[in-house]
Formats: sequence, C-alpha cells, structure tokens
Amino acid sequence: MKIYCISDIHGFLAEFEEALSLVLDHLDEPDTKLCLLGDYIHGGNDNYRVLDKIISLQRKYGSDKVIALLGNHEEFVLTGYSTVNNMNIIEDEEYGTDDGRDDKYIQWFENLPRYYTEGNTIFVHAGIDEDAGDMWEWGTSDEIFVSKYPAETGKIEGLEMKVVAGHVGTAEISEDPRFHDIYYDGDSHYYIDGTVMDSGIIPVLLVDTDENKYYQVTEGGNYLVFPYDVE
Repeated sequence: MKIYCISDIHGFLAEFEEALSLVLDHLDEPDTKLCLLGDYIHGGNDNYRVLDKIISLQRKYGSDKVIALLGNHEEFVLTGYSTVNNMNIIEDEEYGTDDGRDDKYIQWFENLPRYYTEGNTIFVHAGIDEDAGDMWEWGTSDEIFVSKYPAETGKIEGLEMKVVAGHVGTAEISEDPRFHDIYYDGDSHYYIDGTVMDSGIIPVLLVDTDENKYYQVTEGGNYLVFPYDVE
C-alpha cells in the first residue's frame, strides 16, 4: 500500500491544493490512499473551502481511499470552544455564532477517526501514549491522539511500529526556525507539520507500507527521508 500523508492545512486552500497536485494523479491507482492528519481549519481564510475540498474528495474516491483524521482544531469546534471560521469564540463574542452554517461540518467532524493504521505505521494527528507500548490503542486517551504535546522523539519501547503525526511544527521539533520539511528522528517518529502559516509549506509524505519506506514527495520526485541530524 502507498499512502500519501498531509497534515495541518489550517485553512490555507492554495497551499493545500499545491500539495494535492503531487497526489491526485495517483489516487486512481490501486493500493494507493491519501491520509489527512487533521487540523484543517484555523489560521488561513479558507476554512470552509478546505473542508469542502476534503469532503468532495471523499465523495469522489470514498472515505476508505481518502482518510481524514480528527485534529485538535476540529475538536475545538466539537467542544464549543470555537466555530469553523473562528478560533476562539470565548474571546471574540462578535463571531460567537455561525447561524447554523457549521452544522454539516460538525456532523462530519463527529465521524472522523482519531487514528489509522496500515502495515507497521500509525497515522495520527498528535501522537500516542508511548508508555503503553503495543497496547497503545487501548492505553491512549482521546485527548492524547489529537492534542499530545510536546512531540516525543526516539525509540518507542515495546512497539515495533512507526508513528506519522503532525500537530507540532517541524521547526519546533528540530529547533531550527528555518526547517519546515519532514522530520524523522531516526527511530520511531515522522512529523510532517510544516507550519504553513509561517512557511507557506505543506509537506507531503509517502509511506510505502510494503517496502517499509518513507519518502518526501516533491515536484522533482520522491526522496527517501533520512534522520534530521544526518541531513
């Protein structure tokens, strides 16, 4: 199976479409999927259009071919902390109502899974409870799946699987404010949040679960992702 991964779109439609341009021609191929890791809203000005784009892709290809996971920003809407188009309605009462516009998106959010697995890879917005080892599915709380912070690196003891996540920008994880590409720690973690609101970049990761290889997808081709400190 070949799985293309995109995360943390945050309402930036043009950047999302640029990332999708590297993927869409492949979705008609067998054994190929797109996995979106959450945080589709809050940051840019195209929150609704990003969601409409994802929903239309699921209608065209099916939700088993285009997998959309729940992120913490979608959960903010579910808990009433925000609306789709406004991050914090508590602090900004002027935009504290959506006049029913959000209803169909809320229904969609309610049905989004918090993680997905294929082969030896766990796809998730933020992370898992790594202390739970191979019992992570039962040992990880709903909150950790979407809101885990800070990002962990290194070998996950007792678990022979890789974790692909977004949520925390790779500039923060690498401690390099200029780095917005895919971060691999050399052990168990791939992080793909390029902090689009600062960088204009939404990285695309390709996971080949048959060969157990992970590639950064670019216009120039696919390149094997090496540990950050090796680059």
